[in-house]
Amino acid sequence: MSNTRTKLVLIGAGSAMFTKGLVADMIRDTVLGPWELGLCDIDPEALETAEGLCRRMAEATGADITIQASEDRRDLLPDADVVVSTIGVGGRRAWEADVFIPRTYGVVQPVGDTAMPGGISRAMRMIPALVAIAQDVGELCPRAWFFNYSNPMTANCWAIRQATSCAVVGLCHGTFNVSRQLMGLVGAPVGASTTRFAGLNHLTFIHDLRWQGRDMWPVVREKLNAASPDPFIADNPFSWTLFEVYGAYPSANDRHVTEFFPERFPGGAYYGKTLGVDAYSFEETIAGGDRIYAHMRAQALGEEPLDEWIFEHAAGEHEQLLSILRSLRFDRREIFAINVPNRGTVPNLPPEAVLEVPAVATASGLYPMQVPDFSDALAAIVMRKLAAIRLTVEAALRGDRNLFVEALLADGAVTDRSVAQAMRDELLAAHRQHLPNFFPQDAAA
Repeated sequence: MSNTRTKLVLIGAGSAMFTKGLVADMIRDTVLGPWELGLCDIDPEALETAEGLCRRMAEATGADITIQASEDRRDLLPDADVVVSTIGVGGRRAWEADVFIPRTYGVVQPVGDTAMPGGISRAMRMIPALVAIAQDVGELCPRAWFFNYSNPMTANCWAIRQATSCAVVGLCHGTFNVSRQLMGLVGAPVGASTTRFAGLNHLTFIHDLRWQGRDMWPVVREKLNAASPDPFIADNPFSWTLFEVYGAYPSANDRHVTEFFPERFPGGAYYGKTLGVDAYSFEETIAGGDRIYAHMRAQALGEEPLDEWIFEHAAGEHEQLLSILRSLRFDRREIFAINVPNRGTVPNLPPEAVLEVPAVATASGLYPMQVPDFSDALAAIVMRKLAAIRLTVEAALRGDRNLFVEALLADGAVTDRSVAQAMRDELLAAHRQHLPNFFPQDAAA
């Protein structure tokens, strides 16, 4: 990063909540600023919303942030210090198809952005777009930090690393957030507590929890066995079941974790409810996103006043980004959860696999910490899911319809090949405009 104005390019700026939170953090930050912010989105309306909101926030506070906006990322990338991707190819409407089409085959999901058919379908359109972005980053700002927030995180980062020379780093606040929840459960101050963890994004096992060096798992077990369980425990029965068996708690709680074990929830049956329907309703998630976007757009266009809370620090995907940049700039050597190739960090998992692991942010780079005590039992769970992710990456990069089916079958939510083939065909047809690797004739037309 330069020592004058830090240039950050946000690709997928139409993700209004992320953009709002990031700009609020920039406004509060007096160490890394002043800022040059480049906003990119291929949707003109979404870009207008992002730009309008950012300009209003900067003007309301007098923040030293210069803002540029373009539908073409190549206009913005030269000389960037930091590039952040939050793209969601096809937006919420495509996300709905990822979930609703498998539902017609009896496969229900609460999220549909990481695993099971929804996550696999999402990868097919996300990977080509992210590979193209990474190629431009490598050409136009090869020294920039490139952070990806787009899901499915593991498959996306794996594909980028395989197809380009770009050293992408995947970020997600899930493990950080669950670590805070665990610390709150045992009454430990966040700043004085530590965790160690490893796994896949949205299935990262926190296997060590300490406060001032003291092992806090015995305290957690006391809370788990209490007559009146804490809401954190009551709201995540499956994750706590895994903790009781393996002695490690999985991030990012039941909403995500259940999707890695579809065979345990036939038809979505989940403790008397149905996943994605009355447990973590997918429709409510989509409707909430639509409402938030409409509200942000009204503020961006000046139709509504800026919310007073818009400048407050709020939890969200953006929340660790500036902390990482500060630690890199000033060699603070703070620890964060990042998604990068294993390369021996976790000895009992494949070296090429992208894992979520702790890393130290130093002036010379991000350095993953060794996790030599990740149990073979936990590694077995991760290994089983890596097979489907590996097939997903290959199917997306090649545009291979047969490997798409194999990925669906390896994932475990679909066990009948004819069903997997029919589901694949419907998903490909629904997303055809976003699948250049599967329909190269469309791109050439």
